[in-house]
Amino acid sequence: MAKVVIVTGASSGIGKISAIALSKAGWNVVLSARREAELLETAQECPASTLAVPGDVTDPMFVKELFSKTIGHYGRLDVLFNNAGIPGPQKPLEDIELSELSQVLNVNVVASFLCTQEAFKIFKSQEPQGGRIINNGSIAAHVPRPNSAPYAISKHAVSGLTKATNLDGRKYNITVTQIDIGNVFTEMAKKFGFGKGALQPDGRYIQEPMIDGKHVGDTIVHIANLPLDVAMLEVNIMYVERSCASSCRVWGYAIPRTRY
Repeated sequence: MAKVVIVTGASSGIGKISAIALSKAGWNVVLSARREAELLETAQECPASTLAVPGDVTDPMFVKELFSKTIGHYGRLDVLFNNAGIPGPQKPLEDIELSELSQVLNVNVVASFLCTQEAFKIFKSQEPQGGRIINNGSIAAHVPRPNSAPYAISKHAVSGLTKATNLDGRKYNITVTQIDIGNVFTEMAKKFGFGKGALQPDGRYIQEPMIDGKHVGDTIVHIANLPLDVAMLEVNIMYVERSCASSCRVWGYAIPRTRY
């Protein structure tokens, strides 16, 4: 019997890539995002059984509806991919409005928390008990970019959510993974200004290399297919600059190779 996964933010970028990869791997995929037309385009590219549920995952009532429709359609849930996210404003910290910070936290953190709550309820009650949650973190949870405080704050919070829910879910056969993704050419990359080069700590703009999104999709499929007695708390996937001798450059910072 095919397993069931919910992918949020599935209308574009990493969400779309991962949803299609999971579908091609035989998963029943439930897609969610605010943009209905784009969401349906993703669904058309998924060869396996697919359910599209458009809506806003920052809305608690919609989140309940999303999970209720999933159970009504497929009868169970095996994996949740908390992928929905926004980059937020790129400007000096002192110029950031509270409303801008709140928006980033609502999409990147609160929505993931709400979806995690509903997934926990299902995972605890279904037979066999358990399931897996994958949270889309970021290299910014370790190495922030200049002028991106709201995004970095939100992704550090996602790390806390990952660790806390992994601990709380252990006795219920629930395991949680955070995937921290480097430069992939998606809509979010465009919003970060990668077209003109990425802002570095020294004020320069440098064109940074990208990895093929296919590798991210393949990684999500691998994590989703792991048995629940295998934990993968955190995984980083990024471009490595091979030309340097003792360090590699990631997101514009020189990081020792031993980190990887």
